[in-house]
Amino acid sequence: MNKAMSPKPQRKVLPYVLEDQIGFILRQVSQRHSTLFAEQIGSGLTPTQWAALVKLLEVGPISQNQLGRMTAMDVATIKGVIDRLTARGLTETGSDPEDGRRLLVRLTKAGQLAAEKALPNAIAISDATLSPLSPKDRETLLALLTKLR
Repeated sequence: MNKAMSPKPQRKVLPYVLEDQIGFILRQVSQRHSTLFAEQIGSGLTPTQWAALVKLLEVGPISQNQLGRMTAMDVATIKGVIDRLTARGLTETGSDPEDGRRLLVRLTKAGQLAAEKALPNAIAISDATLSPLSPKDRETLLALLTKLR
């Protein structure tokens, strides 16, 4: 059967339309954001590596476990992230001066410089992701998404 003769698929009316579902829409937005991130962040950082770096820049030395909680990463994920950042010379671990049994993760000088250098890019990525929205709509969207956490 040639194309001219093939029947057109019939759309059924369903109570569930994929394109209207929150998961589908969030996945599309996430894909768009991920593309922007990969193109603009610089330094070959992944989103999880960036999250760890910027959180360490914000809070300073912290236990790996607590860093994982603050960045919404499970134990295995944060360990892998810190291992890769350490291998790149961006983080290091050392004893907690208040509790020698605990190890703290901290930025190296190179890690601090990388995070500070990428910060304007990260802001631009967020701005680009939200660019179709007015400032008021951006505020509303972020407030609503925060309620879904």
